[in-house]
Amino acid sequence: MTKLRHWLGTSDLAGIALLALLVFVVMPLSTDIFRLNLIGKYLTYAFVAVGLVMLWGYGGILSLGQGVFFGLGGYCMAMFLKLEASDPISTKIQSTPGIPDFMDWNQITALPTWWEPFRHLPFAILALLVIPTLLAFIVGFAMFKRRVGGVYFAIITQAVALILTVLIIGQQGYTGGVNGMTDLKTMLGWDIRTDSARYILYFVNAILLFAAIFACRAIQKSKLGTLMLAMRDKEDRVRFSGYDVANFKVFVFCLAAMLCGIGGAMFSLQVGFMSPSFVGIVPSIEMVIFAAVGGRMSLVGAVFGTLLVNFGKTYFSESFPQLWLFLMAALFIGVVMAFPNGLAGLFEDYVKPWLLRTRAKQPDVPPAEPVVEETTRSVASRTGDSVEPLPAPTAGRLGPAVA
Repeated sequence: MTKLRHWLGTSDLAGIALLALLVFVVMPLSTDIFRLNLIGKYLTYAFVAVGLVMLWGYGGILSLGQGVFFGLGGYCMAMFLKLEASDPISTKIQSTPGIPDFMDWNQITALPTWWEPFRHLPFAILALLVIPTLLAFIVGFAMFKRRVGGVYFAIITQAVALILTVLIIGQQGYTGGVNGMTDLKTMLGWDIRTDSARYILYFVNAILLFAAIFACRAIQKSKLGTLMLAMRDKEDRVRFSGYDVANFKVFVFCLAAMLCGIGGAMFSLQVGFMSPSFVGIVPSIEMVIFAAVGGRMSLVGAVFGTLLVNFGKTYFSESFPQLWLFLMAALFIGVVMAFPNGLAGLFEDYVKPWLLRTRAKQPDVPPAEPVVEETTRSVASRTGDSVEPLPAPTAGRLGPAVA
């Protein structure tokens, strides 16, 4: 137990190990499939929180539009799933069989050309990685090269989220409008609605999340991570040292966007639909809250913060349907005021020092008997006499016995 406490207090892998134990063992064994699928949905949001740790915590760039990239990744996967669910046999009652139902409702008689590549899963996977990253590159390059940052960049990302939401809702015939893309059933003929499929998707989601955590952790421990921290604290000094700060900002913004796209794609698989309600300003701000509650400098803390906030949201909405919004607001305000560094700061400031103090209070003291025997042998070797080992002294007799 003492060694465990020492390891928890000193190792930076302790948090990852505890999170892995919770996600891979405790939750699957202690919850039913409905709740486990709900937790899987929470873990898709954790991709956004992990990206925000890199972007906001290490890069010093606050984005209030991460829902844009989450939604783009989700729509890329949803388009593939929707096309597979819209085969001519399943849609034979439509006016135009073989196209998604919302297109038929809007009098579209042929599948748009830009939808055709999404019939193939490899293209959909490539698109959910490339499209959010490409949009982030365009926005980031345009802003950071002109040294736009701080609150101005946050407002611009909000504007991008609003524009994309309006575009998705306005183009109802091509995107499903306000209802989004629903009734997603199979992936390559595999029914994703069964209990076994939900278990598999949960573990795939968790494995991808931990892969993202380790990848971001490697970046943090590299020279690039050090430069990102320096850029966050003293941007002008990094620039005067000969580094192009804008390139670092573009990179971390694209990295966070790619993680959001992966989370959105897993959301479409876990939940079975995607809508513009996950793209706009409100969900984007909620995603920032996930990172703030967990700790914007901790990858593991961001995941725990995501789980805590969404658990609270579910519990309060089920138990107090008329008051849950007020209770959630109280939770946010209370956590930010009491623990400004989030759950990770709580661990670093209180739990970790307590573990180290507990370790320090339990020194390894050698037993008395071996010490006495060793002392007796030393005396015998110096005098050349044959000395019988003395009995182990009782308390208070060690000094006279040795003398």
